[in-house]
Amino acid sequence: MCQMKTVEQRDARLNYQRETARKMLFRREEEERLRNKIRADHEKALEEAKEKLKKSRDEIRAEIQTEKNKVAQEMKKKESKPLPPVPVPNLIGINSEDPTDKDIREKRDKIKEMMKHAWENYRQYGWGHNELKPIARKGHSTNIFGNSQMGATIVDALDTLYIMGLHDEFREGQDWIDKNLDFSVNSEVSVFEVNIRFIGGLLAAYYLSGQEVFKLKAVQLAGKLLPAFNTPTGIPWAMVNLKSGVGRNWGWASAGSSILAEFGTLHMEFVHLSYLTGDPVYYNKVMHIRKLLQKMDRPNGLYPNYLNPRTGRWGQHHTSVGGLGDSFYEYLLKAWLMSDKMDTEARKMYDDAIEAIERHLIRKSNGGLTYIGEWKNGHLERKMGHLTCFAGGMFALGADGSRDDKAGHYLQLGAEIAHTCHESYDRTTLKLGPEAFKFDGGLEAVAVRQNEKYYILRPEVIETYWYMWRFTHDPKYRQWGWEAAQAIDKYCRVSGGFSGVKDVYSSSPAYDDVQQSFFLAETLKYLYLLFSNDDLLPLDNWVFNTEAHPLPVLHLANTTLSGNPAYR
Repeated sequence: MCQMKTVEQRDARLNYQRETARKMLFRREEEERLRNKIRADHEKALEEAKEKLKKSRDEIRAEIQTEKNKVAQEMKKKESKPLPPVPVPNLIGINSEDPTDKDIREKRDKIKEMMKHAWENYRQYGWGHNELKPIARKGHSTNIFGNSQMGATIVDALDTLYIMGLHDEFREGQDWIDKNLDFSVNSEVSVFEVNIRFIGGLLAAYYLSGQEVFKLKAVQLAGKLLPAFNTPTGIPWAMVNLKSGVGRNWGWASAGSSILAEFGTLHMEFVHLSYLTGDPVYYNKVMHIRKLLQKMDRPNGLYPNYLNPRTGRWGQHHTSVGGLGDSFYEYLLKAWLMSDKMDTEARKMYDDAIEAIERHLIRKSNGGLTYIGEWKNGHLERKMGHLTCFAGGMFALGADGSRDDKAGHYLQLGAEIAHTCHESYDRTTLKLGPEAFKFDGGLEAVAVRQNEKYYILRPEVIETYWYMWRFTHDPKYRQWGWEAAQAIDKYCRVSGGFSGVKDVYSSSPAYDDVQQSFFLAETLKYLYLLFSNDDLLPLDNWVFNTEAHPLPVLHLANTTLSGNPAYR
């Protein structure tokens, strides 16, 4: 027995030694194979390097560019997943006949000429940059667009070009967007500004022209904004890095708060994104914000401008219908209009908010001018901003459907705000309105501080003239709009485009040397529409986002919206 065990142990030992020897041999062969491969690769790399050294710098650059293009094309293929086919809403009023009145037609042609001047100079001196410096004749950008060239003026101007029949210019813009608009950049952008200008602009261009590239780009960009909603409350950060998805808030906003007008001005675009993609994620994000706001206490029924996205608590109690607050109220009304008046929850929130604003913020000056002040910590500041002047148009737009048969009251309120804002223009040297104006003592509708005397080509006053014209056809609104157009052409036009001015009370003002993208998106569009027939983008069928990009009403009868999972 013992002898058998010894034989077995010897055999096992011999097997082990043989196996070890075999493994060592295999390892040596592997190492030799690897050495040969490294030697061959090294020799090949040396040969390639020698070949490269024979090439010119231009040839090497061309090769690198070819490789880059290949990578870009691969990424493009991955990103350009086809979207599900969705029936386009019933689009009415994309085109219109020329006005029959010769004087009105000539005025409209002048606005079109101003648009061509702005566009052609941007194309020549700022192409691909976000905006134009028309005096320095070079590109311009601000921190809202991050550090990359995203062609903000191109995207913002597209629908204006289309409406004006400038189709060659529109195609130039489309071509740039198709080939160059890239959202995979390491750039920190404003969620609000990118939503209203880029997503709004791309969606409007898609609906007007039917070109799929605009829809695809809008959806790609929206996906890059979604990480901004990754906060404890679901209230998005003000800024997000398009590459990393990291978000943060403006350093100056009350104790790290998000801003009412920013997180409250996403609804229109996000509803359309869910409609076009069939993906409820966008709709759910904005409805979550709405539900959260509905649960919160509101001091005096007013919405403060600041909300902390970490704690879900209001920041300082500052309420404004101007900057920081304005478009939140606008989008409550427009959510209702865009839903074919089915979203009654949005309408109720709008009516409640406007009643509180009337009670606490709207006053009449000693000189009889109706104005909207700002509520700051229990005190009404008797000052109104140029941005607040949009509210005249909003009151008129919301008059039909208001509570207690108050349609006449709100149309009248819109007219009074339009009159006050016209006075702010009329009481300046240039007949252009200041950034903000006071109602203190003897001074009314006049800017007092030097840093409030500028005009940066803003659209809000002209926007209100257009809405008031559509609802009343009172010729004074066209007259006031023409006064503003003439003043812009006289004092803001330079050979390289249009520039803002630093002091509207000076007969020879300094320029700020910026042609804002919203000048092409909004100011010139509203002027053109003011001198067009009402059947061009009729308000029963189109709702304009806060950057004047028209989006169609989603009539349940002629879309599959009711079957869309986002709306069940």
